[in-house]
Amino acid sequence: MDPLLEAPDEAMVAPFRPQRSCLVVLPTYNERENLEAVIAAIAANLVTDVLIVDDNSPDGTGELADRMAAEFPAVHVLHRPNKRGLGTAYIDGFRWGLREGFERLIQMDCDFSHDPADLPRLVDACETADLVIGSRYVDGGETPGWPASRRLLSRCANLYASAFLGRTVRDWTAGFRCVRSDVLARADLDRIHATGFSFQVQLTWVVKQLGGRIREVPVRFVDRRKGESKLDRSIALEALRLIPSLRFRA
Repeated sequence: MDPLLEAPDEAMVAPFRPQRSCLVVLPTYNERENLEAVIAAIAANLVTDVLIVDDNSPDGTGELADRMAAEFPAVHVLHRPNKRGLGTAYIDGFRWGLREGFERLIQMDCDFSHDPADLPRLVDACETADLVIGSRYVDGGETPGWPASRRLLSRCANLYASAFLGRTVRDWTAGFRCVRSDVLARADLDRIHATGFSFQVQLTWVVKQLGGRIREVPVRFVDRRKGESKLDRSIALEALRLIPSLRFRA
């Protein structure tokens, strides 16, 4: 039996108590190696519920998520029948969170590229903003250990987004975020159709078009500890097509 489920200690369980303030939406596909540790780290840093959105992971992530949900009342699971992309996972998670009445919805990767210790800063910043972005490209943001090729790709993606959508946001593609449910409730989530990292761009643009207040707080973004990256060429091509369409869409 997995150690976390066999003997949960008081430090792990205590932060997970019933409330409807924050919900971390955690998309997963083959993240069994990371899931327990990520949940424990979230619990150690923030009083929040967690929704695991699993795309029928063949490595057993969904089954492990169900066992954790049975053990911890603030862990929830949304099963999807197949791999449908990051963007749709977040949209499904947002819909679930809105139905359940959460005030703030948090996007976060399940691979420790986003540091759970930064969660309180994102939530605090959301007191005076509708969307808070954990940014790599404001003062204090970092991408330690990234190869030059990845730094170049990320910078080019953000410059491309800024060229069409404006320079008011420094890190359009960042995936570590906190958004207020009231602004999401005013958005037409059916029109947010991106599946890859361009989902982040589209969501930011929607909030901006609604007149939402956007803040960026610096974060340290590192490579995943375990498992394999889900990025591929199709995700980059989607971004190339989508971003200009946002600017010129009626």
